[in-house]
Amino acid sequence: MVKIEKTKFLTEHKPIERFIPSTVYIPLIQHTGKPTLPLVKAGDYVFLGQKIADIEANITAPVHSSVSGKIKAIQTYHHPTLGGATAIVVENDGQDKTERLPLKEEEVKNLTSKELRLKIREAGIVGLGGAGFPTYVKLNPPKPVDTLIVNGAECEPYLTGDFRLMLEKTGQIIKGIELIARCLEVKNIYIAIEDNKPEAIRAFEKELKSSPITHYKLHILKSYYPQGGEKQLIKNILKKEVPSGGLPFDVGVVVHNVATCFAIYEAVYLNKPLYERVITVSGSCLTNPKNILARIGTPIRDLIDFCGPLKERPRKIVLGGPMMGVAQYTDEVPLIKTTTGVIVFGENEVLSLEESFCIRCGRCVKYCPVGLMPAILSLSSQSQNWQLAKEYNVFDCIECGLCGYVCPAKRNMVQYIKSAKLVLLKNERR
Repeated sequence: MVKIEKTKFLTEHKPIERFIPSTVYIPLIQHTGKPTLPLVKAGDYVFLGQKIADIEANITAPVHSSVSGKIKAIQTYHHPTLGGATAIVVENDGQDKTERLPLKEEEVKNLTSKELRLKIREAGIVGLGGAGFPTYVKLNPPKPVDTLIVNGAECEPYLTGDFRLMLEKTGQIIKGIELIARCLEVKNIYIAIEDNKPEAIRAFEKELKSSPITHYKLHILKSYYPQGGEKQLIKNILKKEVPSGGLPFDVGVVVHNVATCFAIYEAVYLNKPLYERVITVSGSCLTNPKNILARIGTPIRDLIDFCGPLKERPRKIVLGGPMMGVAQYTDEVPLIKTTTGVIVFGENEVLSLEESFCIRCGRCVKYCPVGLMPAILSLSSQSQNWQLAKEYNVFDCIECGLCGYVCPAKRNMVQYIKSAKLVLLKNERR
């Protein structure tokens, strides 16, 4: 792990603001798993939070309308990670009409674990740290688990949405954690927060004193990157190592992001599907960087305008953090469930460096948080030696970008590694 410049000062002290767009473009695939199918058609009127797409599958997540209004079209549209995908276009009538009512406290207490998981599934909740894995699946692990780790690290530079949630919605996050604990029946709960977030630490210390759950442990992490990775959290907190090719439940652990915990609270207590989330819109190009509660399907150009005016023409727009995020080719791409931020980089924030040959310095090996050999993986990908990449455990790579960050030759190792994964996955499906 490495100490890197966090650049969080632009937004960390700015409370969450709400933004509601005039039109949303809601992709049918925003999660790990099978894409959904439309349940509506062009011309239909939909309510805020109405389920508009779903499919019967073991791993998927339904999609809901993030506004009330009329469906303009169902068409192929820009997608932040896939390039393009089918999306439902809804014109906002500005009414936010909904048919959903919150549950009473007693009703929530009477829900069984199975009913909780079903409710979370129907709300379309996925991992909001960026992975997008359907949450109801993680709440029903194939092996017994005894430990829940709540991820409040938010180690990516620029991003402060989780930090603001931890400050402004502390009690609700804890209620979400309690619901997760009921589903998993865990004995230990760790809330992990980096030491560069003292206000969040104090907020949880205060709130936990009145919680009915007594087996909470607040774990303070050092602010290194990538401290927020699941396997890194497990190793740092529990001194356990997830085996190669394994998952956290293999060592009796489940990890959930604080934003996911908050979404679970809203799904159960407020009967509210995941149709909006908190993101950070930041970068030197913006006059007013902000933390925004934004509707799913909002074009990022609307969010950039909301934080404007622009100081200069953007050199690069990245969705997510600068280390693991994805550069975009258009500002018309919509916000999806896994979007944690919109970073608008100016000329001085983007280095135009051409990569050169690997000099075998070993820095990528030294700093790789999962103990891989990124140089070998990237070189095997370049030479299309896919079997060699597999032998060197390419699928264990968490794509944190640290190898490229420390590389003196400025090699785009993560891109090569991603290519190798894609080819190997395609070959396995044949």
